[in-house]
Amino acid sequence: MKIARQRYPFLLAIGVGLVYAFAARFFFVAGTFRTIFDFGLLSWGFLLLMPMALGAITAYFIPATASKMWRMLWAPYLVVFCFLLSALLFHLEGMICVLIITPLYLVMSFLGALFYINLTKKSPKRDNKTLVVAAFALLPFVAGPLENQLTNPDDFRQVENTILINAPAAVVWQHIIRVAPIQAQDLGHSIIDDIGFPRPVEATLTREGVGGVRHATFERGVEFIETVYEWVPLQRLSFSIVPNTATIPPTTFDEHVIVGGRFFDVLRGTYELQPASPGRTRLVLHSRQRLSTHLNWYAGLWTRFVMSEIQGRILTVLKRRCEAPRPVATQ
Repeated sequence: MKIARQRYPFLLAIGVGLVYAFAARFFFVAGTFRTIFDFGLLSWGFLLLMPMALGAITAYFIPATASKMWRMLWAPYLVVFCFLLSALLFHLEGMICVLIITPLYLVMSFLGALFYINLTKKSPKRDNKTLVVAAFALLPFVAGPLENQLTNPDDFRQVENTILINAPAAVVWQHIIRVAPIQAQDLGHSIIDDIGFPRPVEATLTREGVGGVRHATFERGVEFIETVYEWVPLQRLSFSIVPNTATIPPTTFDEHVIVGGRFFDVLRGTYELQPASPGRTRLVLHSRQRLSTHLNWYAGLWTRFVMSEIQGRILTVLKRRCEAPRPVATQ
C-alpha cells in the first residue's frame, strides 16, 4: 500500500499528461478548429509549446520531495514516451512522424519542467503554482491563432550525392536513363525502410531526348512522373518530378510528409557524369525540394537525411551494375 501511494503522483502525472496531449491533438486537427489552428500538427503550438506544457504539467504533479532529475527529466520523458507510443499504437501517427517529433518533444518537455520549477520555487502557495501550470497549458491554444497570421514560408533546398564508378561514361549513361528493376536485396537494409519509406523499384523512359518521360516507381504503388528538360548525352540528364497522385494509396505516406503535399515536395532531379580518369566516371545525383513549414530549420534536417539516403542507395546500385563484368558473346 505504501508503494502504491508513492507511485500515485507519477500515475496521476502520466494520466493528466495523456489526457491533455490527446485533447490538444484533437483541437489541432479537428475540422471545426482548422481556421484557428491552420498548420495543424506541423505548428509551433503543437510541436514546441504542447510538449513544453506537458513538462510543466508533469513537474506540477510530481512531489517536490522527488529528485530534480525526476521532476525535470525522467518524469516528463516518461509522459512523452507514453503519449507517442499510444499515438503509434492507436494509429494516430505513423512511425515517420513519431521519429521526427520525438527529439523536439524530449527537449521541449525538459524545458517546460525546468521553467515551471524555476518560476514556482519561490512561491510555496499551491494556488500560485496552479496558475503557472494553467498558463503553460493554455499557451499552445493562444499561440495557434497568432501563428495563423504568419505566412507559410517556402524553403528550397538541394541534396547531392556523389559516387565514383569504375566504368566509362557510355556505360554509366545507359544505366541512368533507364533503371532496370531493383530488388530489395540489391538495396540492402536502411533505417528509412524501418520507418516506412517505400524502396525504389525501377525507372522507365518513353523516348530519349528532351520531352521524354521517365516513370520512376517505388514500392506500394508510389510513382513519380519525371519529364526530361535537359538531355546532354554522356554528361547530364535533368528532369522535373511530379508525383502521380492517382496511383499513390492514401495510406502509403503520412499526410504531413506526403510528397507533393502542402508541406513537402520534390521538384526536380539531375544526374551529372564527370570524367574522373581513363575508364572511370564520377556520377553525381542531386535533387531540389520544397519545404513549407514554420519549422523548416528542423524539418530540413530530416528531409536531407531521407533524400540523401534514397539517392545514395540508388547510386550504389548503379555503381554495382556498371562495374559488373559484361557477358562474353559466344560464337
